[in-house]
Amino acid sequence: MIPRYSRPEMAAIWSPETRFRIWFEIEAHAADAMAELGIIPKEAAKKIWEKGKNAKFDVARIDAIEAETKHDVIAFLTHLAEIVGPEARFVHSGMTSSDVLDTCLNIQLVRAAELLIAGVDKVMAALKRRALEHKLTPTIGRSHGVHAEPTTFGLKLAYAYAEFFRAKERLICARTEVATCAISGAVGTFAQVDPRVEAHVAKALGLAVEPVSTQVIPRDRHAMYFATLGVVASSVERLPPQNRPLQQHKRLGKQKKMFVPAGEGDGNPVCPDCRAEGEPCEACGGTGAYTEPKDAERIRSQALNSLLEASDEEPIALIDDFTSGEGDAEEEK
Repeated sequence: MIPRYSRPEMAAIWSPETRFRIWFEIEAHAADAMAELGIIPKEAAKKIWEKGKNAKFDVARIDAIEAETKHDVIAFLTHLAEIVGPEARFVHSGMTSSDVLDTCLNIQLVRAAELLIAGVDKVMAALKRRALEHKLTPTIGRSHGVHAEPTTFGLKLAYAYAEFFRAKERLICARTEVATCAISGAVGTFAQVDPRVEAHVAKALGLAVEPVSTQVIPRDRHAMYFATLGVVASSVERLPPQNRPLQQHKRLGKQKKMFVPAGEGDGNPVCPDCRAEGEPCEACGGTGAYTEPKDAERIRSQALNSLLEASDEEPIALIDDFTSGEGDAEEEK
């Protein structure tokens, strides 16, 4: 992830440490189910949890093993064996790599969606509060880039609130779409792993069983998820261009800027009425001796636009990948 644009909570979901922890939980829950079915010893399943539950997986060590094995899951299982000991030979019995990789990916996508939904809730709360506050605040409507009939600033914000309400509903649907688990073994036939193992892992991790998989979880689920992110990102991207024209000039501006506190940023005086041209105003004593203030809204808008530029093309690329076909199970291996 790009550190500049990543929240710590979101970055943590996609960190190697989190990924390997999820891999372990998938393997350990599968071992529990196999132990109950008499496929592996119950003591082995117990030992896997005892040794691995609080273990700190060494990312550098796993990377070093992968450099030799050229296989990410084998590298992880090798490192897990170093932690668990002889009982590790029962881990991953009858499973294939995609059982771990795809189920883990879906767990991460679900967690990411939950963060996004919580974020949309905050945006909606702020929009609702401001929309009611400015319910009767008049402003000029715009059509074809010029002044049109009068409207209210509250109505503009209410429109955005309704749009983000729809965004939340879409994110909830996308979260449900990817909340599936597949533990079906090589080529998805369950020839080497009992379907009850899949059901147990799915329940333990709060997922639904994938109805049919060819050892990989169907990619149309991921295509729908990321297409939804693209639509939501477009809603976010609409806000800065809508608000910036309302702040551009003293004679045209209808919306005040939010500035960083005095003494922070570039050291310019904090004056909400003066403009970039250095035009004096009564609020600053008529000096006008400064350059454009650094305002928090502009910084946030620029950061959002920079981030969202990258999001515009990602859904298209993912959908193209989906429509090109998942390939047969032999190729996926």
